[in-house]
Amino acid sequence: MVTPCDVPVGVITGDNVVKLLQHAKDNGYAIPAFNCTSSSTCNAVLEAAAKHNSPVIIQASNGGAQFQIGKSIKDKNACAIGSVAMAMHVRTVAPLYGVPVILHSDHCAKKLLPWFDGMLEADETYFAQYGEPLFSSHMLDLSEEPDEENIAICVEYFKKMAPMKIWLEMEIGITGGEEDGVNNEDVDPEKLYTSPEQVYSVYEALSPIGNMFSIAAAFGNVHGVYKPGNVTLQPERLLNHQAYTKEQISSSEDKPIFLVMHGGSGSTDDEIATAVSAGVVKMNVDTDTQWSYWDGTRKFVADNHDYLQGQIGNPKGPDAPNKKFYDPRVWIRKAEESMIERCGVSMEKLGSKGTFEPKKPESGSTPVYNFKPIAHNPIKDAVEGVSKFVAGALGK
Repeated sequence: MVTPCDVPVGVITGDNVVKLLQHAKDNGYAIPAFNCTSSSTCNAVLEAAAKHNSPVIIQASNGGAQFQIGKSIKDKNACAIGSVAMAMHVRTVAPLYGVPVILHSDHCAKKLLPWFDGMLEADETYFAQYGEPLFSSHMLDLSEEPDEENIAICVEYFKKMAPMKIWLEMEIGITGGEEDGVNNEDVDPEKLYTSPEQVYSVYEALSPIGNMFSIAAAFGNVHGVYKPGNVTLQPERLLNHQAYTKEQISSSEDKPIFLVMHGGSGSTDDEIATAVSAGVVKMNVDTDTQWSYWDGTRKFVADNHDYLQGQIGNPKGPDAPNKKFYDPRVWIRKAEESMIERCGVSMEKLGSKGTFEPKKPESGSTPVYNFKPIAHNPIKDAVEGVSKFVAGALGK
């Protein structure tokens, strides 16, 4: 049995993220990262984590963030604001579930960098008020760009993130398929496999800045849903990445790199287990939970068809009301229950199930408004403000 990691419950940041991911790597499990598009899906993930005794990662994609704020909103900052809205919801409710939560943003291609910039702005504002960033981590996916440009942009952003202790996930090599508007369905198959040299080049560039980063190295991964065996995964390649970097840096650790797995749908249990044993500490889950959420709704509609054809009138009589069936709280809950069950499957496959006994607070002990700004020294703040202004004026 794995000794639980000593980290707080609720959203964790900084050193606690490092501690949790190192604990996962040392103990041979990975933490599932679920894409969420609403407060309902966020709550389902949190409930699953509490039910299955697991830490969890909740992440927002660009499209998911747009959905969070409302599809009719066309403001240029809509996706950043939607991401912040989700983050604030999770921060508000997560402590009540009693498990550690990493709050993350998913794939950000070059064309989506304004979204990333908006989230970093929110992190900086939150950091100034509360002493930690709003998000635990962010992902840059510049895998469509040449490696040199990909890494250079990651370095630029990591330098901004490191002072706030925000984890950076980056991707090198391409994940096939299509997700959230990024289409790699026709990519050269060879590009679906990252080389050890590519992975080390990332490590070499980022490690002087800090240790809070992970690499999504492609090993044949494909976004979307496929039958097991229809995707040619080669997770054993990940061990080659670890061995190569270990040799280059003369590390005493067999797995010096934090790795991430994307495109897990269609992967066999053995392929997932091999990836985790090679140092994968996070696996994205989206397609399967999308289906499970719908499937819960589908089954409810099928089972209660005759009660969902009008506000009044069902097999019990022409004047019988149907409110208890069409109330969104009823059928959305069925969707949540189905998603909770599927989240549990991922936790079991990745080995995170049973690694953290929930520490739910005593009823009524959690503040209704659980945000406490740090105390500021006005003189110190003024001095720091002048220093930043002078440094900016001098171009430092």
